[in-house]
Amino acid sequence: MTDQKLSTQEILALKAQAHHLHPVVMVGQQGLTEAVIKETDAALTAHELIKVRVFGDDRAERIAICEALCEAVDAQLVQHIGKLLVLWRKNLEA
Repeated sequence: MTDQKLSTQEILALKAQAHHLHPVVMVGQQGLTEAVIKETDAALTAHELIKVRVFGDDRAERIAICEALCEAVDAQLVQHIGKLLVLWRKNLEA
């Protein structure tokens, strides 16, 4: 698990970078499936910074999905606005 927390400056910089991004992963009615986790992991490996759209109107459920997804792929939440999540994970291979 990533122990390093992002600083305020790093979070602000990542938010600025993420502004123009489009969601690359969608979490649908089935919720957090193995396929969603694999797709998120692959996207983070390729891009480090991604947007994820979580469908569903239950805010508490979206937050739970966000926390579970971050833990599953070892990512950090940069921003959560409505149904959009911005996730970041340092690419160790780079």
